[in-house]
Parts: sequence; C-alpha cells; structure tokens
Amino acid sequence: MLLTEDAVYIFQQAIAAVQPAVLLQSKLEVKSGVLYAEELPFRLHPNGKIYVLAAGKAAAAMALATETIVGKMLSGGIAVTKYSHGLPLQNMQLIEAGHPLPDAQSLIAAQAIIHFAQQLTEQDVVLFLLSGGASALLADTPPGIALFELQQTFQLLLASGATIQEMNTLRKHLSAIKGGQLARLLMPASVITFAISDVIGDDPSIIGSGPTFPDTTTFADAWTVVLKYHLQHRIPNSVIQHLQKGLNGMIADTPENDDSCFKKTHYFLLGNNGTALQSAKNTAEKLGYHTTIVPRHLTGEAKEVGVAIVQQAIGYNGPRPGCLLFGGETTVTIQGKGLGGRNQELALSAALALPEHSNLVILSGGTDGTDGPTDAAGAYTNIEQMQQAIQLGINATEYLQQNDSYHFFEAVNGLIKTGPTQTNVMDLVIVLIPRFYIHWHTSHSYKHNLCFNYSLFL
Repeated sequence: MLLTEDAVYIFQQAIAAVQPAVLLQSKLEVKSGVLYAEELPFRLHPNGKIYVLAAGKAAAAMALATETIVGKMLSGGIAVTKYSHGLPLQNMQLIEAGHPLPDAQSLIAAQAIIHFAQQLTEQDVVLFLLSGGASALLADTPPGIALFELQQTFQLLLASGATIQEMNTLRKHLSAIKGGQLARLLMPASVITFAISDVIGDDPSIIGSGPTFPDTTTFADAWTVVLKYHLQHRIPNSVIQHLQKGLNGMIADTPENDDSCFKKTHYFLLGNNGTALQSAKNTAEKLGYHTTIVPRHLTGEAKEVGVAIVQQAIGYNGPRPGCLLFGGETTVTIQGKGLGGRNQELALSAALALPEHSNLVILSGGTDGTDGPTDAAGAYTNIEQMQQAIQLGINATEYLQQNDSYHFFEAVNGLIKTGPTQTNVMDLVIVLIPRFYIHWHTSHSYKHNLCFNYSLFL
C-alpha cells in the first residue's frame, strides 16, 4: 500500500472513532425506564417528557443516535445542522442552516428553539447535543442589528485570522442564546448537555459558544477582540452601538457560574481531538508505523505551521517507518483572492518546504469533512506531487500567496474529499516517514498520484 493511501486510511479511521453513535453508546442509556447520562440517573416524573435539542455539524447524527438509544421515551425535539449534513430523523424537526456564516435559516432555527423552550416544565428533561459549528447554525440578531450586519462582522473576523475563542467571545455578546443564555430559556427543565469538542482545551464555554454553560467573558472582552483586529471602523455601526451599550451596563452580560439557570444543568464531554488522535495512532501502529502523537496543539498561521511540521519531520531520528500525528486548528489571514482552507494552505506551505531528497507524505484534514469554503476536507502532499506541479508549469508559491491552495491541489490531484463526516473534532495532520529516503528526479513516473474522493460517512 502506498504511503499516501496509508495516510488517508489513518485519517478515515480517526474520523470513524469520533462518530456520534460510537461516542454516545457508552454515555447514554435507558434501563428499566430510567435515563442514565454517564451513569447519573434521571427518573422521570409521571408527567415529565424527554426532548432533544441538537445544534452543530454533528447534530443530525447525534440526534439519530439518541433516537435509537432513548426510543419511545423520546417526545420530540429539533436538530439544527449544516446544509447537506441532514439525516432522516423519526421524531424531531430537522433544520439545515448556514456555516461558517449564519443565514436566514440560522435565525429560523434559533426562533424555533426559543419557541420550543416556552413549553417546557420542571418535570421535563432536555438532552442538548452540541458540536462545532453551532455558533453559526444557531443564530439570533440583537435588537437593531440586521442579519447582513452580523454576517459582515463575522466575515471580517474570519478573514482577520481570529481564533475560535475570540470569534465566540464576540458571538456570545451579539446573541440572546449563546454564552449560557439558552440555559435560562430552558428553565425550569433539567438540561443534560453532551458535547463533541472542536476547540483546543475543550472549554465548554467555547464549544458552539456555550449555549448551556456559564460564561466568564464580558462585553469588555468582546470589545478587546474588535480592537485587536482593528475592526472598530469596519464593522457596522449597529454592532458597535450594541457593544457600547453592553460596556456601559445597559445590556446585561452573559450569566456566570452562580446564576440560578445552571442549578439543573449537567455537562458531559463525549469526544475531542485527542479521541481521534488516539485512534489514528492505533491504526498507524497496526500498519507498522512507529507512531508519536506530538503533544503541542496546532495553532497559529497555517502557512507557518506547515513549514514547522516539515522541519520537525526532517529532524525525526526515531525508528522507521515513522508516523507523526498533530491535532489542533490553525488560522488563515486572507490576503489573496483564491479558494482554499486552513488545511489545504498548511499542506501547500509544507509542500514548498519539502527538501528534494525527502519522500515524506503529509496529510492535513478537517475531521468535519470541510475545509474553509470548499468541498474538500483537506489535502495531502509529497515531493512527487511537487515535481508534477513543475512539469505542469504550476508556480506553487504564487498559489500560496493568493490563498489559492484548493486550485493548486485540484491541479495535482491532492485534494481529500470525504463528504460530510457527521462529526467535528478540529483538524488532524498525519506525517508518514518511510523506511528510506529516496531522491526524486523530475523524470520520475507520476502514475501513483491519486485523488481520493471518499464518501464513507453518509
């Protein structure tokens, strides 16, 4: 099996390990009419009901798995997910909405959940199933702010290279449901949150902007993000005015830990990037690779991280064949007019850093199956691919400068397309180091350049 095929297989198995059905089966069960969440019993009142509310890229799969586990005890609910991520649900409403920017469907979804919350009683139990992407998929507009103004604000943040923590700090203060505020709306019901983490450190207040978890950030923190990226003169005046009202105490801040709305809430983490990395490690070792999970999380500018990964791989002096695994999430500061995503940009910068004598394989992919505004999960690269680019007359440096990694890898058949994976635990980078180095010449055959187009998780 070629190294590239090994890398894709390792990536595939890592994603399989963080499927909602796999993660929920050991966390949620019903025995003798009693609902157990992480072995914590919830005995229903005779008039009580169990509902599901789900939001995120994994929402449909999480809801479907919960339907199977809870069965006839489930009284209904709502699942909100990204377009093309829906699955056939038997007992709840499915709403597909926009990501990474909210759209009109995002507003409809939020209003549906707010309306749903109004019917709850103190005897009811709400299973809130949260995954990455919920911040955009479940959105509301503060008074005086139009949807297009929210979209403009978040587009500017995305283009600036802001971290997910910074993005969600601002989102929580431009919403009436994020940052623990949904917990207020769900009162007096009991709320059990199951979350799949897509953030470094698994901070519950950051995942999906923490709708049911206490929030420690403030309007002052949100304003600091605006100033850091010099957006105070670029974002709409309505957004500025809202934030200023919050700074002046005219709008209440998000609820903290001692708020009464959290007295009947429970939070459980289902899986994270580490879960996927461990599965990748197990798979790589079964394939014969001496495997190391690099403990430092990937953060920072994607094109810089790609170079650093190549340097670390070149310096590898362990037993061969070797495998280095990285997890995390980088950012891209957009300067060009091309098409791509952080994983493709990381892979392209790594490709440019590969020495001629190296036959390393580097794969970078998003576990949700999408990378930026593209239909690819990411890309792989090796020196043979770069030699092919030279033969085609493609200048990889120019593609990187234009943030056009998608079209580069499209030309050299390096894109990885999985389709929606129904999960989301950030990104994985897989580096395979062969037993021997080989010097590739420009006359080398390129018959092994492949375009992987898997649809394994539909």
